[in-house]
Amino acid sequence: MENDSLQTSLAWLRDILQGKIGHGFDTRVLQGLRVIHAEKGFMRFDFVVPKSVSDIDGNWNVGALASLVDLLGAVTIFSFANRVVTSVDFSVSYYSTANIQEHVEIESKVSANKGNLVHVVVEVKRKGNGEVIAVGKLWMASNKLSVAQVSNL
Repeated sequence: MENDSLQTSLAWLRDILQGKIGHGFDTRVLQGLRVIHAEKGFMRFDFVVPKSVSDIDGNWNVGALASLVDLLGAVTIFSFANRVVTSVDFSVSYYSTANIQEHVEIESKVSANKGNLVHVVVEVKRKGNGEVIAVGKLWMASNKLSVAQVSNL
């Protein structure tokens, strides 16, 4: 069962990346994302910030970064809890900007499980020097939708 939730969460992410489910914005925000490591409740990703998420100054748009944090947090929680979740508390602290085409590492880890509430921390760092760009903290609650139902929204 544990492997099933991990495989389902990775398939869900793959379908978002390929534009099969979700919204076009989700696909654009995650464009080029690569899974480096995945286990129940923990994932590591490699990402080069695409031009499609640029702000006017050529930096990674903070809204696109927040969307990425939300999506990867939900995927990581699904791998842990085997259920679809909805964000109920969401915060992102921005420590630095990232330029378009900059290489970053993203780590997402479940840090608390309170039954129907699960907490995940998503950390975005510069590849190479490890400087923190942003840290997202999310509490997510179970909802009654299945992955198939969410995919059809």
